[in-house]
Amino acid sequence: MSQSPDSRSLLSASSQLNLMEVESIDDKEFDIPQVDTPPTLESILSQMEEEEDPFVLEDTCLLNTDNMDAQSYDTSSLASSDSGDPAHLKRKRRTLDQNAAVHGSVLRLSLLKGISAQIVAAADKVDAGLPTAIAMSGVIAVGTSHGLALVFGKDTNQALRLCLGNKTTGAEFGAVSALSINHDCSRLLCGFAKGQITMWDLANGKLLRTITDAHPPGTAILHVKFTDDPTLAVCNDSGGSVFELTFRRVMGMRSCDSRCLFSGSKGEVCCIEPLRTPPDFRDHPITCYSLLAMASLTKILIIGLKPSLNVWMTLPYTKSDPSSVPQLAWQFVPVQKTVNPMLAFCKGDSVHFLLVKKEETGTIHVIKQRQLQLSCDIISLNWINSCSLVLLDSHEKLHVVDRPTQDVLETLDLEQVQLVYNSRHFKSLATGGNVSQALALVGEKACYQSLSSYAGQIVCLGTKSAHIMSLRNWKERLDCLLKQEHFTEALSLAWSFHEGTAKAVVGLHGDSQRRKAVISDKMVEILLHFTEYAVKKCPEQGKLQVMEQHFQEVVPVLVDYCLLLQKADLLFNQLYSRLVENMVAKGVFLESLESYIVANRLGHITTPVMKDLLAHYHDNDMMDSLERCIVHLDVTSLDIQQVVQVCWNNQLYDAVIYIFNRGMNDYITPMEKLFSVIGPRVREGRSLTGDDVVMGNKLLVYISCCLAGRAYPIGDIPEDLVVQVKYQVFEFLIRLHSGDSSQKEEVFPFIHTLLHFDTREFLNVLAMTFDDVQNDKQALEYQQRIVDILLQVMVDNPDFTPSQVGGLFTFLARQLAKPNNTLFVNRNLFDQVLEFLCCPDDDSRHTERQQVLLELLQVGGVVQFNEERLFTLAEKAKFYQICEFLYEQKHLYDRIVDCYLQDPLRKAEIFSYIHNLMSMPGYSSEEKLKVKEKVLQHMQELASLDPGKLADLVVWHFTEEVQTIISELQDDSLLFQFLRCLLESQEGSQSVSRLPLESELYELLLDLMCRFEPQELLKFLHTSQHYRLEEAIQITEKYHCNEAKAYLLEKKGDIPGAFAGLLQTLKERLDVLTAEMSGDIGGGVDGQDEEEADGEFTLTTVKSSLNQIILFCHRNCQNLDQEQRKDLWFPLLDTMMASQKEVMGLSDKHISDGLKEMTLKVLNCMSSFISLPAIIQQILQDPVYGRGKLAEIQGLILGMLDTFTYEQTLLETTTNLLNHDLHWSLAHLRSAVTRGLHPRQDCCNICLQHYKRKQDTSEEIIVFSCGHLYHLQCLEQKDCGWGVASEPQQPWRCYKCSSSHGGRGGACSEPNRSRSASLAQTQFSSGHQEKGAETHRKKVVAVATLDVQQELSWDHLRGLYRGPSRLSILSEVSHGQSSEKTGFLLPVQPESFHLKLAPPPLFEE
Repeated sequence: MSQSPDSRSLLSASSQLNLMEVESIDDKEFDIPQVDTPPTLESILSQMEEEEDPFVLEDTCLLNTDNMDAQSYDTSSLASSDSGDPAHLKRKRRTLDQNAAVHGSVLRLSLLKGISAQIVAAADKVDAGLPTAIAMSGVIAVGTSHGLALVFGKDTNQALRLCLGNKTTGAEFGAVSALSINHDCSRLLCGFAKGQITMWDLANGKLLRTITDAHPPGTAILHVKFTDDPTLAVCNDSGGSVFELTFRRVMGMRSCDSRCLFSGSKGEVCCIEPLRTPPDFRDHPITCYSLLAMASLTKILIIGLKPSLNVWMTLPYTKSDPSSVPQLAWQFVPVQKTVNPMLAFCKGDSVHFLLVKKEETGTIHVIKQRQLQLSCDIISLNWINSCSLVLLDSHEKLHVVDRPTQDVLETLDLEQVQLVYNSRHFKSLATGGNVSQALALVGEKACYQSLSSYAGQIVCLGTKSAHIMSLRNWKERLDCLLKQEHFTEALSLAWSFHEGTAKAVVGLHGDSQRRKAVISDKMVEILLHFTEYAVKKCPEQGKLQVMEQHFQEVVPVLVDYCLLLQKADLLFNQLYSRLVENMVAKGVFLESLESYIVANRLGHITTPVMKDLLAHYHDNDMMDSLERCIVHLDVTSLDIQQVVQVCWNNQLYDAVIYIFNRGMNDYITPMEKLFSVIGPRVREGRSLTGDDVVMGNKLLVYISCCLAGRAYPIGDIPEDLVVQVKYQVFEFLIRLHSGDSSQKEEVFPFIHTLLHFDTREFLNVLAMTFDDVQNDKQALEYQQRIVDILLQVMVDNPDFTPSQVGGLFTFLARQLAKPNNTLFVNRNLFDQVLEFLCCPDDDSRHTERQQVLLELLQVGGVVQFNEERLFTLAEKAKFYQICEFLYEQKHLYDRIVDCYLQDPLRKAEIFSYIHNLMSMPGYSSEEKLKVKEKVLQHMQELASLDPGKLADLVVWHFTEEVQTIISELQDDSLLFQFLRCLLESQEGSQSVSRLPLESELYELLLDLMCRFEPQELLKFLHTSQHYRLEEAIQITEKYHCNEAKAYLLEKKGDIPGAFAGLLQTLKERLDVLTAEMSGDIGGGVDGQDEEEADGEFTLTTVKSSLNQIILFCHRNCQNLDQEQRKDLWFPLLDTMMASQKEVMGLSDKHISDGLKEMTLKVLNCMSSFISLPAIIQQILQDPVYGRGKLAEIQGLILGMLDTFTYEQTLLETTTNLLNHDLHWSLAHLRSAVTRGLHPRQDCCNICLQHYKRKQDTSEEIIVFSCGHLYHLQCLEQKDCGWGVASEPQQPWRCYKCSSSHGGRGGACSEPNRSRSASLAQTQFSSGHQEKGAETHRKKVVAVATLDVQQELSWDHLRGLYRGPSRLSILSEVSHGQSSEKTGFLLPVQPESFHLKLAPPPLFEE
């Protein structure tokens, strides 16, 4: 069948959009009204249209975009859509954000095929132009760039109803820049790029008004909006002004009155939004105010147009990007059981919410709500229902946000839509572009007219298509996930619907129970589908682990949701019957039940499943898991015989006990079974395995639970059985023989077994039971019977240890001490126990027996022993803790000191005991005095035990008895350790109390230290200051401690004496070294290695002694004259040269070289204090060198010459560096001073007036190097001079910089600042000339002083060295040296700065 050319063109346009039928539109959901037969495109565009594709909503979430033509989904602005070939743009798939797994696909984005096809056809066939604006109400209106407005129906055909305007008016008015439809869908307002506004009748397409004078000419209409009043509208132009339009009809004549609501001169408004009330809220009290929200570039305004113009709120923006687009959107929101309008506004990345309420007084109250913070720049904002917003960011990503929780529910990519931008109208290109830069910058991302919302739908306009968005109903959201085979996510989403926690829910009606029932049925359907899918998709071949992993991702989900829905029959009948076909799925299912059974979420299992569960766990050796499951299951669901057999065979005793107790109310049989297993091993004395210990502990816990009325392992015994079970357990315990007893069995086998297994724990179980029994006569009889049996079994029985017997009597003593005690025990038994525990002939378990007796005594009460006898027994048995216990009761605390000293295990604790007793307030002074006397008697023993702790004790409590203590200590070594600890603690403490005769104590310690630790002597003298100097010198001289004596003499001021002592030490060590070298010559080969080691050690001591003397000389030469310095250095030099002469002929080259090196070191150090000629003269006058050959002193002379050469080179290098630094500094200072000045602005920074205040007068101005400019008169008024006002050339300072750095007035605090500032002062003249007038020269004085900023710059300039200057370093080095020294720099303190003045050593090859 042939088609007409027009038909073919429309079909080609349709194929160009690549329309695909996916799902049909829901008329009720989209609120599409029924209309009459609409006009065809032929009747309006004069084209034939025989056939038209039926309208189908295209879901872009499921759309295959790989085959879509990229040209039809180009995203660009209208300003750039005509240029370039968009076919080469990249295509992108829609991406879901991370929250998609939780919320599913919330938003349905569908292509309006009919409208999209006709937009393309209109542009191609009748040159209607590209789409520019869209509006939606009962119809959809699309404006074009050639001034036409196309009105489409919202029915399934989306037929074109009206084509408003023509090309002639389009050429005159420009593009359609804004559209608005009134609430009853009868009128359409069109705003144009050249500023005109037209009103159309949507019933017949008639032009009702053309408004050309509503606002200033030359500006485009950015927004035009109807209010709830059909006679009132508002518009916003590209000048930033807002106008109110009032429509009137008088005598058949239509007119429009305009009133300016906001002038663009006060800040451009770029977005307006009147409050449009939905039909359900027409009677809301706030509608009478006709509220209007306006967003300028700096603030938000809410005004009321009725009954009179009133501004209700003004709110400035927070700081944001200047290119961000302000957005406004109203919505009626339920808050606290009332519904009120809420305004959402944003600029940038944060959305703010304002709740608007009408007070009873008639005023409007605006309440700020919690804001929403995003990480993107928002360019469009729309409500889609009362809780959800749809936001579009600058990357054309669509975000669906839940306002109450601020969760982002979904993110869609709108790049395929090719969104239309309104940049051309914001720049007002049609009227010459006369807009501000700020408005033009905002317009780059403006798309106000491209998205329109109405009744839960949002329509968006692309360059060649139109799309519509709405929330999916709950079934669609689930179906979307099911189509993608995301069953777990679908079940999670369905459960959130079931619990009422889901967001943006649509389509659920009725009460809570009805909604849950509907969702439950849907979830059952999903579970069945998921099970089928899991079984079919299971890999048939491959590793077993892969199959297990597949089902582990599925089966727990199925079990979890079945239990949540309380659908156990579905789980075990339908799902399990399907999973059991696969053995791997069956195993995973049975293993996954454990966690739910243990958590008590699953208490009953069908018999077939329980049978499979037993078999599977048994076959896979999962007996622990099986036991955990059994003790949490309902016994009625178990095959008791089968389960008991399996449990006995696999030693699942908890499960056995549980089944007997719950299933048969039998509490004794499990005990008999457990005793039959553990009893023989315990009675035979065999070592128990880990399993035996676990079983015995389990038995004790089981008995304890039965006697306490609790079920084992969980729960409680039924109340009607508690007393009966307790009596049964007592009867069982006191049985004379077991059921299968033999002749060898002892009487009371069960009590015997428990006592041998763990006596203490068994007695604890009985103690807890006895505490619970009060008025039960039968139970009290059982108690007495058990106590009698315990005494009969344990007393005089060698099988039980003292600890066990003592534990029994401790238990009995505690029971007898209770006020309501009814037990009877023979008191003679306690005396027998005392004899048994205190037996002196038995050394075994000494500590254990003492501890048992101590516990028994601490119980007190009825346990009364003869104290005399108890003392005697305890002393014989060496039970010192018992003695302490008895002494403490009698307050004989001095005797306790003896107990501690005699007890080898607690001897070290005596110091803590004495300190606590002496410190605590609970003891009398007489008691403390006795203890003090006892301690003084045992001082020798305490000092040998721990002298440090004794010293601490003396400092705290025995300061007055120090001399007595010292006299008591006969051992000098012990006395030395005690004194050192005592005085060191006194040195470190900050206490005010001081020891008596403190100096004598320090001198005594000094005397002892000279004898026992002379190597620590110097350290002690340095750190301590409490000794007397003369006495210390005598002590060190007595023991020939020369180094310590020298230190003391130096401290006294006797420099020669101290030097003589140090020099004597050096000579002695040199003599030893010489003697060792002489001995090496005569020695044999065998002892050579040992002798070399001795020589090396002696050489090290010589070096140490020499270094000490050199440091001594350095310290003291500063305060000596030249002759006194020679008296120090020349004897030292003579000593070194003499020793070098003595070893010159010996063979040990290493020692000889070491002595030469030390001699050179002495010469180098001398050169800082003694002149070189004097040193050489001293060397030549020496009889050792004066009569010898020159070769003997050649090394010394050459060393001195090398030192001189090195220091001369150092001096020359330093001089060159200083000269270079000085030149560099002066050059940079001159460059900074001569640099030109550039003012930052042409107005005075004080009066803020132009520097040319009067054109006909000359006026001096001052420019600073910081860039600030001032009138001279203004600066004088602010008193900004540094110097005296009468000076002809007054240095000035910048008023603004000096004020910002801490003060305005006052002279400079540094006197030399003005001198350096004068270097930077310059003057220049500048003038201007007026036409027709004589030339007036304006004198301009530019004073560039070193103000605060310049000072910082200069400091930075000096700091470029990255440290102190070389001159400052050398100045510090030479600081403090005497003016008499002959020449060369040497650091006073070598440890802080080392300057090498000696030449590097020469190495001969």
